[in-house]
Amino acid sequence: MEKFAFILHPLTARDFARKFSFARNWPDSWIETVMRCLPSFKVSKINGIVSPHASAEGWFIGCPLTSSQMVNLPEEYVLKRIIQAGRVAQRLGVGIVGLGAFTSVVGDAGITIDRELDIAVTTGNSYTVATAIEGTEHACSLMGIDLGQAEVLVLGATGSIGAACAQIMAPKAGRLVLAARNTARLETLATKLIAEIGVNPRLATDVKRAIRTADVVIAVTSAVEELIEPEDLKPGAVVCDVARPRNVSKRVSEIRKDVLVIEGGVVEVPGDVDFGINFGFPPKTAYACMAETMILALEGRYESFTIGREIRVEQIELIQTLAKKHGFKLAGLRSFERALSTVEIDQIRQAADSSRKQLDAPVRERIAVLV
Repeated sequence: MEKFAFILHPLTARDFARKFSFARNWPDSWIETVMRCLPSFKVSKINGIVSPHASAEGWFIGCPLTSSQMVNLPEEYVLKRIIQAGRVAQRLGVGIVGLGAFTSVVGDAGITIDRELDIAVTTGNSYTVATAIEGTEHACSLMGIDLGQAEVLVLGATGSIGAACAQIMAPKAGRLVLAARNTARLETLATKLIAEIGVNPRLATDVKRAIRTADVVIAVTSAVEELIEPEDLKPGAVVCDVARPRNVSKRVSEIRKDVLVIEGGVVEVPGDVDFGINFGFPPKTAYACMAETMILALEGRYESFTIGREIRVEQIELIQTLAKKHGFKLAGLRSFERALSTVEIDQIRQAADSSRKQLDAPVRERIAVLV
């Protein structure tokens, strides 16, 4: 039996309050103060992962810091807390531990954590990229978008996931736009794409402006706040939101019935899986970053696989191959924590067509006047 662990943390203080009823009426500041005093702990045991070639069991390990604490507290302190969670995993006898959500972002993206632990470490970002691209391409097909003619925006392009998405999408997109806050890092990435792939992307630091003209948006920033609002998107746009916390406002699903927003990186796990907790997904499904840790354990590859700020395309292709070997696959298309039916996607496509016609009408009227 192969063994793994995965470190997770509450995204917000409210997430912690939902788990621990005694804190439900506390203000967020109280909750975050209490969380800083708590040690890392075993959340649940994961049973029933069975592939055609192996079986595995694992544990979720809780690191009690919110996303904002991960970003705003001193980096040395946050890394120490994540390493403590990794040592809880070590004591359980696992061969590899995965870093979830912001634990994979802090500091040098897992390198320091890997150095301080006696077990392998992975962020899961390689399989996250693989499933995000696969989901985006499938969504575009359903919405009638020809990627070869489309403007594709990678939002958060200078992060490890964003840069990898940019590398893979560069030869596929009609026009590639890279958006991030750091201009120097954007220029470095653009230089790499020109040299290695022959694609010269457009660079954007004005995120809102870049979103408004994009046919396809892959959102992978590490921002704590929501970045994409209903008024930002063009009719018929496809948005793959890989970020946690989400980059796309819930208002988009409520107001914009003519755009398709999908969750990136949700996969089906082989076997009769019991995660021991409910993190809002249907049975037997998990985030791709979690799945990467499981896949490596099933394969017996107890090696630090995806750490640091650079993800190689070869890594992404390898984890895709191993995922298929062990029976992992994309869990359909999901939007804001629920599955999308083909009927709903058809309705979105029809609404997009209608919105485009309404936008085109004034143009046709001006042409008629000129004629």
